[in-house]
Amino acid sequence: MKRWLFIAAVLANLGFAQTEKLKACFIYVGPVGDYGWTNAHDEGRRLAEKALPWLETKFVESVPEAQAGPFIDKFVQEGCKVIFTTSFGFMDGTLEAAKKYPDVIFAHASGFKRAPNMATYMADFYQIYYLNGLVAGALTKSGKIGYVGAFPIPELKRHISAFALGIREVNPQASVNVKWINAWYDPAKASEATEALIAEGNDIFAFTEDSPSVIQTAAKKKLMSFSHYSPMHKFAPDYVVSGQLVHWDKIYIDFLTKVHNGTYTNKNLEKVDYWWLLGEKAVEMGGQAGMPINPKYIPALKAKMVKDRLTGKTVSVYDLVMSRWKAMAQAKPTFDPFTGPIKDRNGVVRVAPGKIMSIGELNSMEWAAPGIVGAWPNEPK
Repeated sequence: MKRWLFIAAVLANLGFAQTEKLKACFIYVGPVGDYGWTNAHDEGRRLAEKALPWLETKFVESVPEAQAGPFIDKFVQEGCKVIFTTSFGFMDGTLEAAKKYPDVIFAHASGFKRAPNMATYMADFYQIYYLNGLVAGALTKSGKIGYVGAFPIPELKRHISAFALGIREVNPQASVNVKWINAWYDPAKASEATEALIAEGNDIFAFTEDSPSVIQTAAKKKLMSFSHYSPMHKFAPDYVVSGQLVHWDKIYIDFLTKVHNGTYTNKNLEKVDYWWLLGEKAVEMGGQAGMPINPKYIPALKAKMVKDRLTGKTVSVYDLVMSRWKAMAQAKPTFDPFTGPIKDRNGVVRVAPGKIMSIGELNSMEWAAPGIVGAWPNEPK
C-alpha cells in the first residue's frame, strides 16, 4: 500500500495525476446573440475553453451594469476562481467584489481601476477606426458620415475621434455626425438614430451598438456602413465596406494560462493592464475575418488619389490604408493616429507636436477631434 502511494505521488509530480479544472466565469452586459460586443466576448470564451483542456467556463448574460454584485456573489459560491466582467459600467462593482473576495482573481474589460487581485484588459480599436476613417473619407459623396454611439464614455470618444482623424486626412471638409442612444443593445433605437442621420444627408455609417441594426437600416437605402466588433458582412454584403473585429481569445488564453501556471496570483495584479492592438493580433480590420476591405470598394479606393502627409508623395487611398496598417501592425508600431500636433474641434491643442498620446490619456479622453458634429457630454473647454 505504501509503495502504491509512493508511485502515485511520483506520477502526480510528473503531471500524470488527474487535476481539478480551473473554473473561469464571465459576466456579460448583453445577450450572447447580439452579434456585437457580448457575442465577441463569448466567442473568445469558447475558443479559450477549446484551447485549454484544464479550463472550465461559465457565463451569465444581459446583466445590468449597476447589478454585477449579486451575480459575482453567485459565481464565487459556485467555485469560480477567475471572474471576468466585460463592460465599462461593471468597473466599480468589480472593484468592490475584489475587496470582498481577496482569494478570487478578477479581470475587468475596458476599465482603469485595479487591485492586487484585479487586473484590467482591453483589445482596443482606435487604430482600426482610423483606418476605417481613411476609407470612409474617400467613399463619401455627401461629405457627411453618421455615427450611432452607445454611451459618451472615453472609449467611444477616442474611437470616434480616431475615425474623424482618418476621414479628415483624406477629406478635410467632411464631418462625423454623432447621435447617442444611451444603450449598448437596443436595435430599435439604433435604427431610429440611423434613419434620422439618413434624413440629415449622411451617406456612410459607423456605430457602437451591439446589433446589425445600423447596417440593415442603411442597406435598405443602399447606403454603406462599417460593422462593429463581430463579423457583420453577411447582413449586407453589398454595403458593408469594412469594420472592426476583435479576438478576445488572444487575451483570455494568455491571461488564464498565466493564472494556471502561477504567474498571475491574487496578490500581483495591481499593475496588470492588457492594452492589445493590431501588433498583438487582438484586433483586425474588416467586416469579416480575412477581408480588410470589401472587394467591391477596392477599385474606388485605388482610384482616389491623395497626398500622404508623412512622405509628401501622391498615393491612392487604398495604398495609404495598407501602408498605415502595416506601420501599426508591427510589434513596435512606427505610426500612431494620435501623434501631435492635434487640435480638438474647438481649436485647442490637445496633443503637442511630436507627442503620442499615452494609454492613460487615451483611457480618459474627453475631447472631440475636428470634424465631429453633435452633442459631446463632458467636453473640456
